[in-house]
Amino acid sequence: MAFTPLNALNSFLAVARRQSFAAAASELGVSPSSLSQSVRQLETRLGVTLLSRTTRSVSLTDAGRRLLEQAGPAIQQALDALKGSSARPGEVTGRVRLTVLPLAWDRVIAPILPRFGTRFPAVEVEVQIENRRANIVAEGLDGGITLEEFVARDMVHVRLTGSARFVVAASPRYVKKHGVPKTPRDLAAHNCICYRSPNTGRIWPWDLERGKRTWRVPVRGTFVTNDERAVLSLTEAGLGLGYVFEPDITAQLKSGSLQIVLEDFAASVPGFYLYFPSRAQVSPAFRAFIDVARETTARRAAGAS
Repeated sequence: MAFTPLNALNSFLAVARRQSFAAAASELGVSPSSLSQSVRQLETRLGVTLLSRTTRSVSLTDAGRRLLEQAGPAIQQALDALKGSSARPGEVTGRVRLTVLPLAWDRVIAPILPRFGTRFPAVEVEVQIENRRANIVAEGLDGGITLEEFVARDMVHVRLTGSARFVVAASPRYVKKHGVPKTPRDLAAHNCICYRSPNTGRIWPWDLERGKRTWRVPVRGTFVTNDERAVLSLTEAGLGLGYVFEPDITAQLKSGSLQIVLEDFAASVPGFYLYFPSRAQVSPAFRAFIDVARETTARRAAGAS
């Protein structure tokens, strides 16, 4: 087979990861038209269609998905190696790409980034805040930060925080008008702010527990959203009961704008984890990030600044 230009391959990988010619062109510093031409030349050379294009979207074909999964990690390693070859002795360079659960932004990743950026100024960091299960390997990501229940078994994972609870919350206005549920079964009679999972498209059930017994309660309500901040806002406005992460409502509990109901049934989660595919494939830049993440979260847990 004829030689495939690496520049064209890198162009395809950028579009495949972003699923947007405009976003990929901005990342690479080229025009969308030249980027599209480069990808078409690669498709012609390979004799396959890699991307399905419409006026509004870009998606991968089966051939494109295979090429992304097989070539993406290797190309990224090569680019990191080229950056590293021009670094000063002992200087860490390269790029760290992460997928981070929105819940983890304030309490986990935001405190890490300033310390990491100060210590390793030559490393580029890209953080994708998203409520989905990304394919770390196929998308060329180094790792992610999420709750333990969402970490695949074949991933290496590093615990960053202690346990916390998901609770059912209500505003005084809602309680005054509708009362409070006493048991998980009572939720069927209440208006619940529903969260639609971006991964499955389904309404997220509420997990509750008491001792060794657990409940996964299907809920219904007049408001549905795919954003935790909207759930919290609607709950605080008195429009229904909300299923929220307890650390997110510390201020509201203190001010009295929200209260916890069904507290005896609040479900606990082990905490947030940094996860990645394999220790053998960790780049120097990501290894540095892991070390800073561990250090930062340990200092915060100990009450240090």
